[in-house]
Amino acid sequence: MNTNTAIATTTHAPVTVWSKASHALRHEMGDDAFGSWLAPACLKMGPDGTLCLVTPTGVARDWIRRYAWRRIGELWAANDPDGRALNLKTRLEYEAEGGEAGDSLVAEPEPQLTAGAAAEDATSPHGCRTSPLQERFTFATFVAGPSNEFAHAVARRVASWSDGHFNPVIFHGPYGFGKTHLLNALAWEAIKTAPDRKVVYMTSERFLSSFIQAVMDRRMAAFKESLRSADLLLIDDVQFIGGKHSTQEELFHTLAALMEDGRRVVLSADRPPAALTEIDARLRSHLSAGLVCGIETADRELRMGILERKVQVMGERQGFSGALRPDVAGFLADRFSDSVRELEGALNVLIARIGGGVTTLSLDEAQTLLRPHLRGGEKRITVDEIQKATAEQFGLKQSDLISPGRARALARPRQAAMWLAKQLTTRSLPDIGRRFGGRDHTTVLHAVRRIEELRLGDPQLARDLEVLLRKLRG
Repeated sequence: MNTNTAIATTTHAPVTVWSKASHALRHEMGDDAFGSWLAPACLKMGPDGTLCLVTPTGVARDWIRRYAWRRIGELWAANDPDGRALNLKTRLEYEAEGGEAGDSLVAEPEPQLTAGAAAEDATSPHGCRTSPLQERFTFATFVAGPSNEFAHAVARRVASWSDGHFNPVIFHGPYGFGKTHLLNALAWEAIKTAPDRKVVYMTSERFLSSFIQAVMDRRMAAFKESLRSADLLLIDDVQFIGGKHSTQEELFHTLAALMEDGRRVVLSADRPPAALTEIDARLRSHLSAGLVCGIETADRELRMGILERKVQVMGERQGFSGALRPDVAGFLADRFSDSVRELEGALNVLIARIGGGVTTLSLDEAQTLLRPHLRGGEKRITVDEIQKATAEQFGLKQSDLISPGRARALARPRQAAMWLAKQLTTRSLPDIGRRFGGRDHTTVLHAVRRIEELRLGDPQLARDLEVLLRKLRG
């Protein structure tokens, strides 16, 4: 029996402790703040047996540390009679210290059940607990744009139970691009449209934990039936099943059985199926045969639209009206350009601090309010450090990156370095351009957009960027 399995079955399991603590946190913080900052965090056990709450980004880690960590410590201590310590790290920090994605013990802190026909108690004969649907993730709150309009249209079609559907449907895109929102919205709409049909939504972590529990309780037949009787099965972040041979085998046969019976399957992943190299080739091939829908980085217009819609929704809930000042909205849209979830989280911070006053907030005031946790726990990174690290990664000299040369062997690393400078520093586009041989700000903007496009379809470039991000962030 491996360590994680053993721990998952003890009386005071970390999963149970975190579930109780997060239940209280959701109640105290409210759905919006909890959903933006704590819901994406995962409880993990490192190779040395230490427990760690792992966030996808440094921004999320710093927000939790500043606004919620003391309360988390109190709730953890109150619910863990074993007195185990809990650490807080980003995913990159955790993996740099030897942890792996598969170490997850739980992804959804609060042990709720879905609405509608999907809800099943974990102690029922089926032995399969579904993951909670989040009420705020509906089609009404999903802002569509060029980067996600095809995926949005496909989700709408599946939710309507229309004939001629593709099977399975795979939505893919990096963290914070709206995949979870889309799957939740699809599930809610499908339940509303056909309440007599069985809709099951699960994260891959919940699928994995339910599978392990079914094996240990010798209830595999009930587990299989609970999934294979679904009219619509949705599994979020399927990439996390990678490396678990028996779980992948079960998922493969579950998908095959459902599709053979004409039932519908929708999954999400952080990459297209062909790039999920940690997943068994047979399952990967099965996924690739479906309709693969990429969700790309939200462009500036879409990010502005998301902010406008978010302020409107929050205003309706809290009793204020109006919109952000254009310069404030522009600052947020530009500063949080690679994750919609971080963009919404930053807005949540402003609204939590000043409520309806957010509509009259000046740019200087917004920057002041956000500054304490934008880079609170991260070291200050310079453009010079970025150039040196990038040159080393691509086998070049630092002088090559600021030279006038336009050869592809120089241009792509230079664009990557500009992209990193935009992500990791507070330098303006003109300032970044000056530090790359006196280039114009439009050249930097083109480089940033080009890298954002390429990293989605170029696995090697994506890996190079990931390595550089880890190295520079330390």
